[in-house]
Amino acid sequence: MRLVFIGPPGIGKGTYASILSKKYGIPHISTGDIFREEIAKGTELGKKVKEYVEKGLLVPDEIVIEVVKQRLSQPDCQKGFILDGFPRTLRQAEALDQMTKIDAAILFEAPVEVIIERVSGRLVCPKCGAIYHVKWRPPKKPGICDVCGSKLVRRKDDEPDVVRRRYEIYLQTFTPIIDYYRKKGLLIEINAAREAEEVIADLEQKLRERGILR
Repeated sequence: MRLVFIGPPGIGKGTYASILSKKYGIPHISTGDIFREEIAKGTELGKKVKEYVEKGLLVPDEIVIEVVKQRLSQPDCQKGFILDGFPRTLRQAEALDQMTKIDAAILFEAPVEVIIERVSGRLVCPKCGAIYHVKWRPPKKPGICDVCGSKLVRRKDDEPDVVRRRYEIYLQTFTPIIDYYRKKGLLIEINAAREAEEVIADLEQKLRERGILR
């Protein structure tokens, strides 16, 4: 299975990718994770990426493409992969076609109000990184991490107004990419305004119908 995951921030792409990755033994490749790792390690790539991130600029296509190309050439990608956060531009989508054959682009959709409810209720532990939700996964003691006892915080980019703006930017950015995969007959649309188990079951069914999953 060689899949591309598309969807607005907060829709749960990381959760769905993690479930499928464990179930089918294929890597979940997030360009954001790769960049954060390289920055933390202080590599040449990390230093380059950090310059753009600190200025609030997008990392140029040529750097992102090269990073993904290197990652896809690694042995664990032979059986397949899930790309999350790539491609973000038409140039990246075309470059990906030259690297490998994609089986499907999965578009996760939900009304913006559903995403705001999910994201604005999210609480994060600044010390150990554990994630909670006031409604669906509350900590045992309000506002306190179950794992390490630290005080939980809400990320600034999880505020409702910020989520709405990020959703608008996502639509502007990804509409050309969604159209690109739709024209190629590779787009699979999934209603993600449901529990994760239902979303995954629906996705697996659609992948079976196309002969991608057996």
